[in-house]
Amino acid sequence: MGPRADAALPREVEPYLTELVHRIRAVYQGGLVSAFAVGSLALGDYRHGRSDIDITVVVDAAAPVDRAHELAEALAHPGLHCPAAGLELVVYDADFAAAPGPRAGYLLNLNTGPLLPAVADFEPGRSPGFWYVIDRAIGYQSGRLLSGRAVREVLGAPVRRDVLASVAASVREHTAGEGHLADNRVLNGCRSAVFCRTGRWVAKREAGRSLAAAVPEFRPLIEEALHSFERPRGRALGLPAEEVVAFLHWVRRIVAGTPE
Repeated sequence: MGPRADAALPREVEPYLTELVHRIRAVYQGGLVSAFAVGSLALGDYRHGRSDIDITVVVDAAAPVDRAHELAEALAHPGLHCPAAGLELVVYDADFAAAPGPRAGYLLNLNTGPLLPAVADFEPGRSPGFWYVIDRAIGYQSGRLLSGRAVREVLGAPVRRDVLASVAASVREHTAGEGHLADNRVLNGCRSAVFCRTGRWVAKREAGRSLAAAVPEFRPLIEEALHSFERPRGRALGLPAEEVVAFLHWVRRIVAGTPE
């Protein structure tokens, strides 16, 4: 389960999240339907210096399209200083959010912050949908409300077939490895395997500890990934490339064998 709704936000990011919501409201005026955290903030494992801040925003379907462009400008680092590794924020209109399906479907995909390449994308058709499907599934299970209507009032239930296809796509991407730290590749694989075994999304470190205890063959690799994950991104450890790929091929077999 994610954190309780009344649990304290990490002190390092609470003022930032307050200002973030203030700026979203200011841009969308009465058109903000809901804003909630997904990712590590939702799953109760935010780590300052390593984690991103992952936010989903749902807005009225009648809101002017140019509001998404205004929001990207209003939230861009360093104009609004992001205290985390980065902000990954996605805006959906309420009609899409209620029945999202397998597509990316966003009005805005914003990446900004000190350790993220800046992205402000308004064309969802150019993006593979799998990351967004996974984030929405985590949000539906454990999303942490920051403003507006309850998550499950605005976000449609994930379709298991779509989620499993998205998990498979994410593991394929991590197997290829381009642009991903080795420890994150391993722990994302752990999270994927645990989801396929249990039907629940858990934080990457929790998934790693669970799988290390259950699968002795990969325990040394997973424990080394967990050790590396404790370090800031810039000081992450290298892991044996062949072992990482072998582990992810094992995860792919777990995912492929999961019944719909």
